[in-house]
Amino acid sequence: MQTMAVQIQDNYIQSFMSYINNHSENIRITRDPNLELDPYFYERQKQLQQDLEEVENGTSEMISHNDLWSNINKHLETLK
Repeated sequence: MQTMAVQIQDNYIQSFMSYINNHSENIRITRDPNLELDPYFYERQKQLQQDLEEVENGTSEMISHNDLWSNINKHLETLK
């Protein structure tokens, strides 16, 4: 079975569901709670996994906690 995402206009949901129910026993429709809360959930998850792999294999370097806050404080000073 393959998985895909389909975006359906709100006013067409009932018609779409009726069509699916009448035309195929091989389709299963489920709601993905991750996508209901965040439509970019899986893209964000993929990017996070990639970022973690880059830090772990050394192709991307994390900055220290102190350097991070130093950069934030410098930026905030420019806003005064």
